[in-house]
Amino acid sequence: MSIRRPAAIPSREITDEEVYLRRRHFLQAAAGAAVGMALTGCRAEEVSAGPAAPGPAALSGVVKGPAAFQTDEPSTPFEDVSTYNNFYEFGTDKEDPARRAGSLRTRPWSVAIEGEVARPGVVAIEDLLRPHALEERIYRLRCVEAWSMVIPWVGVPLGEVLKRFEPTSKARYVAFETLVDPELMPGQRRRILDWPYREALRIDEATHPLALLAVGMYGKVLPNQNGAPLRLVVPWKYGFKSIKSIVKVRLQEAMPETSWSAENPREYGFYANVNPEVSHPRWSQARERRIGDWKKRPTLYLNGYADQTAHLYKGMDPKKLY
Repeated sequence: MSIRRPAAIPSREITDEEVYLRRRHFLQAAAGAAVGMALTGCRAEEVSAGPAAPGPAALSGVVKGPAAFQTDEPSTPFEDVSTYNNFYEFGTDKEDPARRAGSLRTRPWSVAIEGEVARPGVVAIEDLLRPHALEERIYRLRCVEAWSMVIPWVGVPLGEVLKRFEPTSKARYVAFETLVDPELMPGQRRRILDWPYREALRIDEATHPLALLAVGMYGKVLPNQNGAPLRLVVPWKYGFKSIKSIVKVRLQEAMPETSWSAENPREYGFYANVNPEVSHPRWSQARERRIGDWKKRPTLYLNGYADQTAHLYKGMDPKKLY
């Protein structure tokens, strides 16, 4: 999110509304080239790596996910999704990730699985993914800033991955951490947040069939600026819950601290469920602007996934799930 305490935001970093609406376009860097070779078997010469490269490599063996994991709404253009997003590890401007994420090296990459599991360890991303078929799922993405997109992700169900590490009966929450490396992620040279970026879910949220570990989008390897090589996608929650460039997963009994709720607990809670009836302290969440559209549309409760996820919060006040 390009949101900090108001006094901490210089005027030069505030995105002009006209710029926001027309979205400047950039040539797509070939981010995640090494990941593409690992997941698709492409020869190195097939995945060029300069700033003028046509884009990331195509993924092979992708199957279409079940109908429950799709939407028939038009997908947001790839160029917009890959050049307009928040990834503070590369800067606070919407266009910084696309400009600066070429520095990120996504191979080798491993993920530490820790805490309340019978089989902890550090796992190479290839081994983490190998037992699972890659699925395409077309999800709505709703940012807490009141803009939205529709994105065809490619990934594997988070719950199926966690099951392999045998969570114990004490595993009530799943905590995630992003890579910390200021040389590769220049935005981390500034104390915008308390690095590493941290997010978490309840175990029943993490094992819900909608929760996805994404390695690609639009049938291609996930671009660096969109969270390569591995990111979380939780479509019924605001986008900041979908942590990027994951290097650690920890299952634990106590509720974890998350980056935005620690930074500003008045504005960002643990759950971050999309709810048009709960305004952000500084703006309404009742309507949103789909990137590419001029007219705003009503925000859907739980981002349109209420039929699938509302049971997770039975007996809880929806207005407190923020």
